[in-house]
Amino acid sequence: MRVEARAPARVDLAGGTVDIWPLYLFHSGAQTVNLAIRCYASCVIETRADRRVVFISQDQQIRETYESLSDLARKTSALPLVRELVLFFAPRRGVTIKTTSQVPAGAGLGGSSALNIALCGALARVTGKRYTRTQLLEIAKNVEAVVIRVPTGWQDYFPALYGAANAVHLERDGVKRERLPLSFSDLEKRFVLCYTGQPRNSAINNWEVMKAHIDGDPKVRRNFDQIVTIASQMREALLANDWNDVAELLALEWENRKRNFKGISTAKIDRMIEQTSKHGTLAAKVCGAGGGGCVVFLVAPGTPSNRCSRAWGARSSPSPSRAWASRFARTRSSSAPRRE
Repeated sequence: MRVEARAPARVDLAGGTVDIWPLYLFHSGAQTVNLAIRCYASCVIETRADRRVVFISQDQQIRETYESLSDLARKTSALPLVRELVLFFAPRRGVTIKTTSQVPAGAGLGGSSALNIALCGALARVTGKRYTRTQLLEIAKNVEAVVIRVPTGWQDYFPALYGAANAVHLERDGVKRERLPLSFSDLEKRFVLCYTGQPRNSAINNWEVMKAHIDGDPKVRRNFDQIVTIASQMREALLANDWNDVAELLALEWENRKRNFKGISTAKIDRMIEQTSKHGTLAAKVCGAGGGGCVVFLVAPGTPSNRCSRAWGARSSPSPSRAWASRFARTRSSSAPRRE
């Protein structure tokens, strides 16, 4: 059997980090607002005639072979997420798993969560295990927490599973997804996504912020109150197509987020946002936990994406910055079996 699966990454517009349990329980009305993008993490799983387990990461140029599932359980792997998922799903036959991603490492676009969802869907299909989407999300979230060894948030898994534009409502009686009926052609005219060339570690930034919140840091708690309010207003502004409000809220979200932890922004990111504001961008924020990765810019329709890259002099960067018009994913992740 051969199964192919892919899942989209996302751009978060408001409410990030508050989606980590139990932070949202302390802030009534907590939600995150995000958009799935046509930038995918993919995997191909093929069953084998023997009991070997083979991992191939095309991005990292890693190939690992284990004689059996038991051999895999005894050893470590340079691809720990793949290892933990295979041990959880426990295929009865050997498998070869190839992974690839269009998402730069450490981009802040939820690339690891997208790959996680793609792998969960494909492994469930290969092993014949029937899980609901809600169950697959829970499995993916818990396994990723085991791998990174800190709590994980909710928001990255919903766009990977469902695509589209989402408001993820974080309530005491559960976490619920609302699909936002936005015009994707309009969104694609208004957002430019830029990779700084500097990867970041989301687990470190999120963990530092979470510890400060749990320890009762009043400044961090006030910032989260503001972030929750901004996320609610961002949802309303998007639904109303009020792009002036969207720009103001995107800028406010970024200003409040930067106050949570000194490593969330960098000198390069600050310089990029300042310089591009002189060339037609209306607002910007870092995607994900910050510290590097991608920046999303709101622009007036018709603004060329390469104007952003020219504005911050990407040519001088040893790890070149890249800018591209955002392309949003209307549909959810997919897995397709092929019997051979």
